[in-house]
Amino acid sequence: MLVYGDVETEETVGARQAAIADILTRMQAMPPGIERHGTLVAAFIATSELVQGMIDAQFHDHGRDVPSAVHGKGMECLSILARSIAGSWWNGFQGNGPASTFLATLLSFDPSRRIRVKQAEGYAFYALYPESYLEAARASGLDARTQVIGIRSIGAGLSALVAAAIDAPPPVTLRPVGHPFRREVAVDPALAAKLTAERDRAFAIVDEGPGLSGSSFGAVADWLEAAGVPRERIVFFPSHHGPLGPQASASHQERWSRAERHVRAMDDLLLGGSPAHHLSVWVRDLVGSRDGPLEDLSGGAWRSRRYGDEASWPASNVQQERRKFLARSNGIPWLVKFAGLGEAGARKLRMARLLHEAGFAPEVAGYRHGFLVQRWHEDAPSLDQVPVDRTRLVDHLGAYLGFRNRHCPADGQPGASLDELRRMAVYNTGQALGDAAASRLERSLPDPGHLERRVRRVWSDNRMPPWKWLVCGDRLLKTDALDHSAAHDLIGHQDIGWDIAGAIVEFGLTEEEAARLRAVVEREGGHPVPAELPAFLLVCYCAFQLGAHLMAASALGGEEAIRLRKAAGRYGRLLRQPDAVSRSQEQGKVPIR
Repeated sequence: MLVYGDVETEETVGARQAAIADILTRMQAMPPGIERHGTLVAAFIATSELVQGMIDAQFHDHGRDVPSAVHGKGMECLSILARSIAGSWWNGFQGNGPASTFLATLLSFDPSRRIRVKQAEGYAFYALYPESYLEAARASGLDARTQVIGIRSIGAGLSALVAAAIDAPPPVTLRPVGHPFRREVAVDPALAAKLTAERDRAFAIVDEGPGLSGSSFGAVADWLEAAGVPRERIVFFPSHHGPLGPQASASHQERWSRAERHVRAMDDLLLGGSPAHHLSVWVRDLVGSRDGPLEDLSGGAWRSRRYGDEASWPASNVQQERRKFLARSNGIPWLVKFAGLGEAGARKLRMARLLHEAGFAPEVAGYRHGFLVQRWHEDAPSLDQVPVDRTRLVDHLGAYLGFRNRHCPADGQPGASLDELRRMAVYNTGQALGDAAASRLERSLPDPGHLERRVRRVWSDNRMPPWKWLVCGDRLLKTDALDHSAAHDLIGHQDIGWDIAGAIVEFGLTEEEAARLRAVVEREGGHPVPAELPAFLLVCYCAFQLGAHLMAASALGGEEAIRLRKAAGRYGRLLRQPDAVSRSQEQGKVPIR
C-alpha cells in the first residue's frame, strides 16, 4: 500500500542559517529552564537537518561519502550544540548556550548552495528525545577513543550527542543506500582508511530504529567487519530495545541478538528519570500541581475514557498514535500530548491557540519541550454517540474548514500533488480490490493537471471522523486538529477540498449537504473551491484510508485488527460504488462507523 511518505523540502543553506541564528537569539532572551532548553534542542534539530542536507549534497555529487571541510565543520557544529545540550540537561537546565565558535562555523558554509532537507521523523512524530542518547551513552562505559558513526538522516545529530556524552571527537556520518531491506554504504577510500585505522577501539553505530529490516545498521556493521574491525568491537545505539524487523537477513539478526546495544527509552527518560527531567514537572507551571500521577492514554487507551464498552470503540492504528497522558490539577483534566520537538512543536502551539481563540478547539495551556497541553473535556460525548441536527452540523463543519482555509496557509510546507494522489488511489485500489477495480478507477479518475493549477494548499486537518468532534453544550469542538497534515504519510498539506471530501465520506453527507458544506467553506474561507476538486479528492481520500487501515491491520492482531478491517471495508465499498457516499443513518443523526 502507498501510505507513508517523508517530508523533504528544498531550500538554501542561507535560509537555514538565518533560521538557526533566529532560534538562538530567542533562546538567549529566555531565563534558564525547560523552555530555554527546548529552544536549544530546536536549534540542534534545525542544524542537524542542515548538516544532513549539505553532506547528502556532496554524496550526490561524488556518489559516496567523502572526507571534506563541509563534513568536518558540519559535524563540529553539531558537536558544539550537543555539548551545550548535555550541559543544560545535566545541570538543571542552567546551561549558557553553545560556545561562541558555533555561529562562526555555522556561517562559514556557502549560503547560496541549494540543498534538500529531510525532516527527522523521530523528533517530529515518535517522541524520540535526543537527550535519551546522552543518557544511553553516559551509561555505556565507552571511552573517548570510541569512533562514533552516525547514520543519516537523523543519526548525524544523534551521533554527536553520543560522542559528547563520552567526550569523543566529532563523529562521522554515513548514508546507506539501495533497497530498503538490503542497504549498503559507499565510502571514499581515504575516509575509510581514516575511520578504520585503529581497529582495536570501539565503534559505535548510531541511528533511530531499527525498522522492518535494520539494514542501515547492518550495512555499516557489515562494512566495518569487511574492513577488519572485530565484531565484538561494534556496538549499537538504537532508539528501542526490540529486535530487528521481519525483513532482516539471518546474518543481521544473529549479529543483532548478540551485539552490545545501548538504549534509553522515552518512558525511562521522562517518566522515571530525575525530578528535573520528569514530564509532570515540566507542565506544572502550566496547569498547577497534579492531583495524581500522569495517566497514559497512548496506544488507543483514550477510548476507554470516551466509550462505555469496547464494542463501540473506533478503529485506531495504535502503533502510530502519538504519546499522550492525562494530567489532573485541582480537579481539572488536561491532555498532555506529544506534538513534536523543535519548530514543529512551536508551529502547532500557535495553531492550537488560533483554533481555540476562534472557538473551534479546546483551551490551550501551553507547550513544553515536545508536549502540547490542552483541556480534556472528559464529560463531553463525541459526535458518533449523539444525534445532532444535520444543518447545524454541516454549517459548523463549513465554518471550521472555512476558517482553516482563510487563516491557516501551508507556508511552504509540502503535500502530495494531485497526480501523486491519483497514482496512490489506483495502486491502493488494485492492492486491496484487485486489478479490475484499479483499471475502472484509473479510467474514471481524470487527469488532474488542470485542477493542480487551482489547488490552494493550507494546513488542512486531514482527520475528520465523527469521533474526533466533541459536543460541549451548544458547541462542537474539534480534537486532534494539528497533527495529520504534518504526519509521516504521503498526504501532507492539501487544498481544503481534501477536508471537504473527508467530511463527505466520514459523515455520509448527501449531495445537497455536500453542496451546502462547500458553499459555507467558500463564504467563510474567502476563496472559491472548484466543485470538481472535492469530487476528485473524495476517491483519493477513500483509497488512502483503505490502504492505511489495511496496513495497520496487517501489523496488529486481535480486536484492533478486526476494527481496522471493518473500517477498511467501508472505504472499499465506497471505492467500488463512489455514488454510495451518502448519508447512512436517518435524518438528524451522524453516521456511525
